[in-house]
Amino acid sequence: MLDHYRMFAAYNAWANGLLYEAVGRLDDADYRRDLGAFFGSLHGTLNHLLTADRIWMRRFTGAGDAPYRLDTILHDDFAGLAAARAAEDARIAGWIDTLDEGRLATDFRYSPISKPEPAVVHALGPALSHVFNHQTHHRGQCHAMLTMVGGPSLSLDLIYFLRTEGTRWL
Repeated sequence: MLDHYRMFAAYNAWANGLLYEAVGRLDDADYRRDLGAFFGSLHGTLNHLLTADRIWMRRFTGAGDAPYRLDTILHDDFAGLAAARAAEDARIAGWIDTLDEGRLATDFRYSPISKPEPAVVHALGPALSHVFNHQTHHRGQCHAMLTMVGGPSLSLDLIYFLRTEGTRWL
């Protein structure tokens, strides 16, 4: 399973890189335009993804800053957000490299932000799968918003990653 999670960490960084490159070409008004997504705009949704990853990494590792709200704006400027996203993707991949199969099967306890009590307990592996699935879910929303404001349509599917940058996992 570790290679599976390593693959998802690499895919996650690749897809985020493509998305951020495209979003970075937008003007600020389109980047911040409320398009009706759960977190409103590309700005809000990209900040949410970084927020959520920091929350989960804090739960997993016990280290790092973690906001207390899912709609926290960590970076108001796109350049700062893009740099923080790349750093968080590297942090996730580096942490996964420290795991072993036994650790993936161990239970951990955390309190959800939306309903802090009672604490939730489950195995690390499925929670890590959730983190990558959550990224894909909101990246899809970002892709839709990107095309709504006239940005490019991107091929962000895992299979495209595997055919190009991720051939080692084939």
